[in-house]
Amino acid sequence: MKITPLKTLAASAVLCALSSTTYAATAAKIGDTEFTYGGYIKLDTMWSDYSAGASAGTSVGRDFYVPSTLTVGDDDSSDAVFDMHARQSRFNFGTSTLLDNGKKINSKIEIDFLASAAGGNERVSNSFAPRIRHAFITYDGWLFGQTWSNFQNVGALPETLDFVGPAEGTVFVRQAQIKYTTGAWSFSLENPESTITTTGGARVATDDASLPDFTARYTHKADWGNLVVTALARQLTYKVGGIDADETSFGVSASGMFKVGDDNIKFMLTQGKGLGRYVGLNVAHGAVLNGDELDAIDSTSGFVAYQHKWSSQWRSTFLYSFFSADNNTDLLSISGDPTESTQSYSANILYSPVKRLTFGAELKHAERETQSGIDGDLDRLQFSVKYAF
Repeated sequence: MKITPLKTLAASAVLCALSSTTYAATAAKIGDTEFTYGGYIKLDTMWSDYSAGASAGTSVGRDFYVPSTLTVGDDDSSDAVFDMHARQSRFNFGTSTLLDNGKKINSKIEIDFLASAAGGNERVSNSFAPRIRHAFITYDGWLFGQTWSNFQNVGALPETLDFVGPAEGTVFVRQAQIKYTTGAWSFSLENPESTITTTGGARVATDDASLPDFTARYTHKADWGNLVVTALARQLTYKVGGIDADETSFGVSASGMFKVGDDNIKFMLTQGKGLGRYVGLNVAHGAVLNGDELDAIDSTSGFVAYQHKWSSQWRSTFLYSFFSADNNTDLLSISGDPTESTQSYSANILYSPVKRLTFGAELKHAERETQSGIDGDLDRLQFSVKYAF
């Protein structure tokens, strides 16, 4: 059986949070099946200064920017904290097989080590468990498995050192789904999950929906860039302690990229009712439990990023991102003091002496304010090194 090494442009795309460039994966061919693999190794070092103290402790917010973990209050006694990890490093493996009917069936699986449930520790071995990012097959326009939500436009994410970048301003969800794509249109049925605020502001994640989340998406591509419009409809539910409550949630999002010479501008604007976990890394919940009814939380979020190429090896991204929730102030006795708004600014400088190796420095300032007006901010200086293979 002959095995032929090759480079293939048909390799599944990998989202590179440090570099937006997608590289062809290394592959081998056995018979009618091509096997591809790729990924990257990335080291992140960060100094983080919280105005309200680093009470986020060892939470995921210390590994990358998560708006909901940004501390608020008057405690300004703590010093900046230093963190270093390689947990964003990842590996992906894919196949592409030519079938007897002339069509292809493709598969992809990808893992990394960030935000996994089995978090490991930093005392001796830093042994962090792998987690599934993507696991899906595609055939004849259909996709079955786990990957980015059809409501999200991954291509609009700017090039940042931070894992997400515009964390509060972007739709960001990976989950199991069935998706069909035809031309510029795609439609999906996706795994439902509701995040509900209960007495005292506690978050309850429920999985009681009787219907999947439904999305629709249209993509327009042109010489000047691209524009993507997406829509989401889903059911929020809470069925605990004899309560059987549900509410309809919906949202729309517009995003894209405009070319400006060798530079580009990327953007996203999302508005909806009860979007919850779909935006801002779940900085706001989907709804508040009011007696035996659900009151969905309206929100608006977005970002704009400008990337400038100084030369063939040097480039920078300047980013502004925001999230705003329209909390029902009549329900604060139930919901406690939820987040009203968050925003962040960042700027970076990236240097690639060769195509697959990138060194970078990034400065981020982020702010969070609760409904009662209590606020806090974060200043973070991050250095990263990434090699894509």
